[in-house]
Amino acid sequence: MKRFALGAVALALAGPIASARAADPCTTPAPLLDLHSWAGPYLGGVLGYDWGSVSNNPTNPSGFVGGIEAGYNWRIGNGNWVFGVEGDIEATGADDTFAPWKFSNPWFSTVRGRAGYAFGNVLFYGTGGLAFGDLHGQTFGFSESHTTAGWTVGLGAEVKLAPNSNWSAKIEYLYIDLSSSQFAVTGVSNGYRAGVARVGVNYHFWQQ
Repeated sequence: MKRFALGAVALALAGPIASARAADPCTTPAPLLDLHSWAGPYLGGVLGYDWGSVSNNPTNPSGFVGGIEAGYNWRIGNGNWVFGVEGDIEATGADDTFAPWKFSNPWFSTVRGRAGYAFGNVLFYGTGGLAFGDLHGQTFGFSESHTTAGWTVGLGAEVKLAPNSNWSAKIEYLYIDLSSSQFAVTGVSNGYRAGVARVGVNYHFWQQ
């Protein structure tokens, strides 16, 4: 009988204690660990294909491209919005000949802002900014090069390869418009506009 009474008292005391713990505003669930943080610096390489056209000329240079890129991402609070800056420089094999002219785009570089939305390990983003590059023209044994600035816009998607991984892979499209320059070999102003489709791999130096 005594054991039964003691058990009843213990049970009666346990109820209010449990209720008090449930009502305690200081007791909150532990936050979920972010396994796919996008914040911080990164460095990587890209490979793709460049196809374009030369203004005031019938040539349409195209060819493979490859280079390096680096950037930094910021994440706003604990939300899914990710903002960043990115720069790259790439060598290209883009050229075309339409007698008597040959034009090529030996290299280009971009400096862009990025804004995107992350769904866990996948980041969808838009990008835009400045572009720089070289347009090289040849005719009848004479050649001429002009380095000009312009603009670029694009879209892409990037995916973390594993939870807490420092590695990511991406696919991206850029439209590049380099401003025109007066070419003596053609006697007119020539510029270069191109689309670039590329894939890349990045290493993220730390997770936040």
